[in-house]
Amino acid sequence: MNDGLLRVLALALLPAVGNFGGGLLAEWLKPSQSTLNRALHAAAGIILAVIAVEVIPEALGTSPAWVLAASFLGGGAVYLFIDAVIERWQRSKKSGPGPGAWMVYVAVATDLLGDGLLIGAGSAVSGELGLVLALGQVMADIPEGFAVIATFREKGVGRAKRIWLSASFVVPVIGAALLGWLVLRNQGDAVKMTALVFVAGLYTLPAIEDMLREAHENAEDSRGSAVCFLGGFALFLVVSGGLG
Repeated sequence: MNDGLLRVLALALLPAVGNFGGGLLAEWLKPSQSTLNRALHAAAGIILAVIAVEVIPEALGTSPAWVLAASFLGGGAVYLFIDAVIERWQRSKKSGPGPGAWMVYVAVATDLLGDGLLIGAGSAVSGELGLVLALGQVMADIPEGFAVIATFREKGVGRAKRIWLSASFVVPVIGAALLGWLVLRNQGDAVKMTALVFVAGLYTLPAIEDMLREAHENAEDSRGSAVCFLGGFALFLVVSGGLG
């Protein structure tokens, strides 16, 4: 197998490990509803930081604004479709976690998809850039893994299934990294950035609508919730700036 491809796969595992570590924290601890609320706020702050700090600034100037806007809206439309499918499926079930819990899972999975795309596309540019992006995502993904597994625990999902769900996050990040490497490595900057903006549209809605809605359903917001939201954004900003 190509050494470059092996490197991409190894780097793509790092965000998945971060999420799995967060999931293990949720298993060992017994998070209260207020703790879950704060973890979800931190995760939402991180997702928004990915968009504001990494994706949009890099994309501006590489393609016409209308192309980027259309790509962003297209990503949002895909997420709305996923949302509708999951809600319909949940209505057909007599018991189990509600749509909100599954949408938190989808939110983290789509964020990892974005992480993988960033790593794959960055590695296509240079190995050093791919490494910086991967290391930056590890710390950012820990609270997201904590939040989604804690949510499923709160909804009564069994321990074995929770661990399986946490481990399953490796799929979107590996798949997206492969996509970024195999499809985008020979493309120009405009194509790469347009793809990243599409992913940004895909996970803007889960961050704002679904993660925060689930947080509000678990516990009333407090100053601590706001601090965690700001802290999540600031953490990703520091990691991205320090490693970049």
